[in-house]
Amino acid sequence: MAKKPIGPVRRAFSPWDDPAAKPFIEFRNVTKRFGDFTAVDNLSLKIYEREFFALLGGSGCGKTTMMRMLAGFETPTEGQILLDGQDLAGVPPYKRPTNMMFQSYALFPHMNVEANIAFGLKQDGMPKAQIAERVAEMLRLTKLVPFAKRKPHQLSGGQRQRVALARSLAKRPKVLLLDEPLGALDRKLREETQFELMTLQEELKMTFLIVTHDQEEAMTVADRIAVMDAGKIIQMAPPAEIYETPNSKFVADFIGDVNLIEAKVAEKSPQGTILQAASGEFCIDTIQETPAAVGDTVWYAMRPEKIRIAHGDTPEANAVNKVGAEVWDIAYLGDISIFHSRVGEKETLRATVANITRLVERPIAWDDKVVLSWERDAGVILTA
Repeated sequence: MAKKPIGPVRRAFSPWDDPAAKPFIEFRNVTKRFGDFTAVDNLSLKIYEREFFALLGGSGCGKTTMMRMLAGFETPTEGQILLDGQDLAGVPPYKRPTNMMFQSYALFPHMNVEANIAFGLKQDGMPKAQIAERVAEMLRLTKLVPFAKRKPHQLSGGQRQRVALARSLAKRPKVLLLDEPLGALDRKLREETQFELMTLQEELKMTFLIVTHDQEEAMTVADRIAVMDAGKIIQMAPPAEIYETPNSKFVADFIGDVNLIEAKVAEKSPQGTILQAASGEFCIDTIQETPAAVGDTVWYAMRPEKIRIAHGDTPEANAVNKVGAEVWDIAYLGDISIFHSRVGEKETLRATVANITRLVERPIAWDDKVVLSWERDAGVILTA
């Protein structure tokens, strides 16, 4: 039985929850070494047909090496890589049913948009009529019809990105590999293009694998995310699960903003766990059970938006968890405000507040005495 998803779901698609589902791409105990350096360390991974999968991590974590091995540009030191049931060992890149789109679009400057898209099809010897039909389809899908006769230097960065995408898709690969594809775009255009990629992937019913260090990008486009570090997958799950229930301090800190509170287990019961903050300033009553024993050190990960903040004379009377604090820094970002508040001498907590009204009767300011409060299910206890 499929487990109940955490948070919003982009689409009704979760073959990884079906024990009978066959993976479309499979890494089996894959290791890749470059001399004494291990870039990918005994890694196993299953990706399903029509999935939009993201490999997410910092520089040097192994994500690009994994993509290059799938594309055939690198060879595994150990292990197997299968695509649609075929072992890819010994299959050269040009014979693999994959295509890669790089961050540098590498368009031919002397060719117009149509010719750039058609280049790979001509190389494959496709009949002219079919090439024209395929190019027209790609122009329509990527909204480039008005720019078909322009050359790359006559296009904006976003338009060049779409040409590179259309060229990558024109050969109808089984898998499209996207290596930091939106890194050269400004923030607003990058956000717009992310949604265009999602729409395109669903319309074409293709498997997309994206490599990125941009957590917001991965959270937006992917059905599932694999968070990587030092050649290993630390956690693999849908975006909401990664965000709401990280399995380690590394994932909690890497994805989004988080309050990581060091604490000791004070009490355990079937109703939950009570933690004592290491600073000694407050306790945390949670609904979560933990394998840690009473007295063990753990960490409580709580997202800033889970914390409510109010003036000291208007406390959250019904909150189980609350603590007095003093505001020492405020970041106003337009749609939200971020409050950094000191709790005693050793603890600082961040609270995010949505600015849903234009005016506030009594805004919270620097040095204000405030009460921070949160629910019993606001965070997650981490032991690693």
